[in-house]
Amino acid sequence: MRRYFGTDGVRGIVGEDLTENLVERLGRAFALWAEGKPVLVGRDTRDSGPALESALARGLAAGGSDSTLGGILPTPAVALLAESCGAVVSASHNPAEYNGVKFFGPGGSKLADEDEEAVEALFTAEPALSGEIREAEGLAERYVELVCERFGAPLDGLRLCVDCANGAMYRVAPGALERLGADVTTIAAAPDGTNINAGCGATNLGLLSETVRAGTFDLGVAFDGDGDRLLAVDADGNAVDGDGVLALLALSLGVDLVAVTSMTNLGFHRLMSERGIRVVTTDVGDRYVLEALQAEGGVLGGEQSGHMLYLDGHVTGDGLTAAILLSRAVVESGEPLSKLVSPLVRFPQAKRDVRVIRKEFSPAFLDEVRRANESLDGRGRVLVRPSGTEPVVRVLVEAENESDAEKLCDTIAALVNQELG
Repeated sequence: MRRYFGTDGVRGIVGEDLTENLVERLGRAFALWAEGKPVLVGRDTRDSGPALESALARGLAAGGSDSTLGGILPTPAVALLAESCGAVVSASHNPAEYNGVKFFGPGGSKLADEDEEAVEALFTAEPALSGEIREAEGLAERYVELVCERFGAPLDGLRLCVDCANGAMYRVAPGALERLGADVTTIAAAPDGTNINAGCGATNLGLLSETVRAGTFDLGVAFDGDGDRLLAVDADGNAVDGDGVLALLALSLGVDLVAVTSMTNLGFHRLMSERGIRVVTTDVGDRYVLEALQAEGGVLGGEQSGHMLYLDGHVTGDGLTAAILLSRAVVESGEPLSKLVSPLVRFPQAKRDVRVIRKEFSPAFLDEVRRANESLDGRGRVLVRPSGTEPVVRVLVEAENESDAEKLCDTIAALVNQELG
């Protein structure tokens, strides 16, 4: 069982759950696990980033790994550019008081559960010979070059609003999209160390939607703090979540297989079935989507939350790559985004996040969830799962009408609160 690693790396409130000492120990253990392979290190724009970056580099050196500090870099840039292993100091979509560490093994692959367990087992191992710490410049520019070269196409005339979440994409995303010819208006691109994901970005589309409605845009795109998520709004400011983006990409790219998580709307499954596209479903977490694609020989997958993976030229999920592919679909089809996503007819969903003090479900509670699913008889579903990054249990209910979904979601959320709150 993993003590520190969650759904996506190690994460917590800085100074409480996440300390410099813990990050240094993580770095040393990872270097020992990696047998001293060199590590490219990036970070997002949080004010805690530089100190934690230094702690991580000290730990990597103590474990025998040379580290290259690339400064502010999106998570997918580290995965794509790392010649061997990679690490990112980021808490992704979480508020500024959080931070964390994500690791990539050789080839840009995220660590499997057993790898994370092996890293934690090395926390008390003896240090190796000291590695070196160096800094590098120009990596963000190299990332833009690679992404444009591998996934780009002319976007001339596309009027695009780009919400950078005051995070790691704040320079590279507008630069890449302008390089491809789009007419870019940028918002939430002035990070001050405390405003990452604050009222903006993929976790809050309000600012993007309002800006697009007030202007003359073809669409808007929004990243999260470390740049591995992408959500969008159409020309009228209506939200397009990860299911919508993924459905559009599956149809426009002509794939025969797509990998999704258990959170993906039942309407997505119905559409893919109608179009002859096989769907593989995994646990929540983009690394499980990646593992499924590698096992099945697929190239496209994603999550409702906005993680998008396109492995034809990439190694991990990348919000910028998804934004380019989405924009290409609009330009090359000549159709508005609203029409391109219209084939996806969703089941109404209701969601609740219930704060809990523990996350172990009793057999009686699991029986209640099973009975609720049986009562829906294929016309919906109930999904209850603990968050891997926060002290909450997430409840998702889908049904054929919104009222039924909301009522059942309230009932299940109340049971979770009674059981674990």
